[in-house]
Amino acid sequence: MAGELGAGRRVLRILAVSGLIAAIGAQPALAKPPVEGQLAPDFKITTLDGKQLTLADFKGQVLVLNFWATWCAPCRRELPLLDAYYKIQQRFGLRVLAVTTEDSVPVSQLKPLAAALTIPMVRNLRGPYRILDGVPTNYVIDRAGVVRYAQAAAFTVDNMNDILVPLLREPAPEVPTATTATNGGQLSLLPLREKEGPATQSGVGR
Repeated sequence: MAGELGAGRRVLRILAVSGLIAAIGAQPALAKPPVEGQLAPDFKITTLDGKQLTLADFKGQVLVLNFWATWCAPCRRELPLLDAYYKIQQRFGLRVLAVTTEDSVPVSQLKPLAAALTIPMVRNLRGPYRILDGVPTNYVIDRAGVVRYAQAAAFTVDNMNDILVPLLREPAPEVPTATTATNGGQLSLLPLREKEGPATQSGVGR
C-alpha cells in the first residue's frame, strides 16, 4: 500500500513538471468517434517503447483507452488512480492504454513518467478514437469488442467500480476463464472502496 502510494506521488510530481512545458496537439477532423453500444473500430497504436498493437491484441479483455494531457489538472489526478486500479484488476483481464495528446513534447520528456507508470503510454494512435469534449476522454471496450463507455470525464474509484467491475465479471467469448487457488479455484473480483484508496480491495460489493 505504502509503495503504491509513493509511486502515485512520483507520478503526480512528474505530471506537474511536464505540464509546465506541454501543449496539446491539434486534433484533425476524422471519422466519427466510436459510439457506445456498437462494435469498437480497429486501431493501431505505438507505445512509448516502440511496441505496435491493434484492437485484436486485446481480444477477450476489458480495455480502457485514456486520452490525457499533462497540463490537464483532472488528468493529473486521474492517471495515478487509474494506474493503481489497473495494478489490482489486471489479473481479471483489465487493460489500460494512456494516450498522450502532447504532440509537441519530445519522447525523452515523457520517459520519466512512463517509467513511473505500470500502464503503457501511447505516443501514436491511428484510428477514429479521439478526444470528445475535452480531456480526459475515456473509452471502455468490453470482452466482446463492444464500446461500453465513451465520455469526456475523469474516472473516480466509484465510477470505475460501476463501469468496469460488471464488465470484468463477464466471461470472455470463446476464451477459457482463468482460475487460481482462491475461493475454490475461481478468481474473486471485488470492487474497491474509495476511502480505502485504490490499493485496497473491499470485502463486500455494493
